[in-house]
Parts: sequence; C-alpha cells; structure tokens
Amino acid sequence: MNQKHIWILLPLITLACVSVGPRFAAGEELDDATKARIAKAEAGAQTVDVSHYPKEIQENYQIFSEKCTQCHKLSRPINSDYALPSEWERYVKRMMHKPGSGIDSDSGKKIYEFLVYDSSIRKKSLVDAKLEKASPDERKSDEDKIKEIHQKYDSK
Repeated sequence: MNQKHIWILLPLITLACVSVGPRFAAGEELDDATKARIAKAEAGAQTVDVSHYPKEIQENYQIFSEKCTQCHKLSRPINSDYALPSEWERYVKRMMHKPGSGIDSDSGKKIYEFLVYDSSIRKKSLVDAKLEKASPDERKSDEDKIKEIHQKYDSK
C-alpha cells in the first residue's frame, strides 16, 4: 500500500476509531484547572501581527486562522502555554484527527511551522524557559526544529 492509499484510508480509520472508541458527551464537564486555562487563553489576543514575518509564514498564518477557527477561538492556541516544537507537533496532530477539522497533512505542516516560528519570536522567553528544563536530547531536538524552520523561511 502506498502513501496515497494510506491518506485515503486515514479518514475512514479515524471514523472507525471514533465510532468504537470512548464516547464523550458534547457537554461533558472539564476539570476546573482546564476550564481556567482555556478561559485565560481565550480572553487574550485574538490575532497575531504577522506583518514583520516572512511572506510564507504570513501565508501559513492564514491557513492556521482559517482551519483552527472551525473548532475553537483562535485565541486559544495563540495564548496557550505551548511553545516548543514537540508541544506544537502533538497539538496539531491531535487537531488533525478531530472530526470536521479539515486539516490535512499539508495544512497541518504549515500550521505547525507557523506555530513554531511564531512561538520562537513572540514566546521566546517561554521557549527559553522550557528548553532549560528539557532533557539534553529533547532540548537539542526542539532547538534543531526551531533552527530548521527559521532557515527555511528567514532565508527567503
């Protein structure tokens, strides 16, 4: 089976897993800490000024804005405490698998690259603090991903 077939089957597999997996009621209550974290993020900035970012990152921001507002306020990821590439990778993959997100692998990659780039600029102190607490391997991996994305976009 080639990669094209896998991407065709992925929505069906996801649907099957959702259908037989644990069910969560739409109105299920979140714990107080989660509610507070979401409320804080959603009360923050609704947009990011990307006018000083490279053109391609600005285009990725547009995709991020269009796709992510289908399920929640854009302020939620903008103001979240996620900052490292490894955190954004998990977050974007989780969102890609949400029914109705409309985030395919190409869009997911662009959203991820925007979020990593933006965090390295706007959330630099948070990135630095988290890198300092990371294991040497995790730190190197995240630093390499940040550097790779900046090299890809800053050189244009």
